[in-house]
Parts: sequence; C-alpha cells; structure tokens
Amino acid sequence: QVQLVESGGGLVQAGDSLRLSCAASGRTFSDYIMGWFRQAPGKEREFVSSISRSGRITQTPGSVKGRFTISRDYVKNTVDLQMNSLQPEDTAVYYCAAKQTERRDDISTRPDYDYWGQGTQVTVSS
Repeated sequence: QVQLVESGGGLVQAGDSLRLSCAASGRTFSDYIMGWFRQAPGKEREFVSSISRSGRITQTPGSVKGRFTISRDYVKNTVDLQMNSLQPEDTAVYYCAAKQTERRDDISTRPDYDYWGQGTQVTVSS
C-alpha cells in the first residue's frame, strides 16, 4: 500500500501561484511514476502532469504547459506541482497519484494509477 497526502491548495486570484505537495509513504517511492490529475465539478478527471521514476521524464498537457511544473524529491518522498499564472479554469480538486512500473523512464497520462490521494481544492477567482 502507498499512502498519498496532498497539501497546498487554497483560494487565490487569477495570475497568482500555488505550490501543491504530495507526501508518499508505505512503499519505495522510487518504484512509482507520480502524477497529478484534477477534477472540476461536473467534469471528468483530467491529466495535469506526470514524472517518471527516474525524474528525468515529465509531461504536461497543452492546457497547463509552460505554467505548471512537476518535480519529485527522493529524500522527502514528495512530488510537487508548481502552478503559475493560475486562471479560473484551473479551479478543481487536485489529486496526487502513484503508479508502479518496471521502467524508470515511463510516464502515464491515463488515470489508471494504482494509488490516489484524497485531493486538495484549488479555487482561482477572476
């Protein structure tokens, strides 16, 4: 089992920044692809970013590319999501997720992760 706990959400204004953090425990952190997803009311869960086991490979979709950056810390066993230039359409519950894989440079954009956090609310006002 892997336990994931997100933090750092909140209410901000358009153009502000937030940094989300996800603390992982329970298994070897470096065995997992780590990802961030978000879900707005009435919408499907949406991929936000993914980082490989090695930390060398990351991916973000066009909707947040250039504004959001994912990173991971193998000492603290955390994965962070730095979000800049936030817009009202970024409002959602943000979830951290972990996916076990054998390959160190794999990433995953699909919501087929093995473990999920409880989510943290991000609200961006205009």
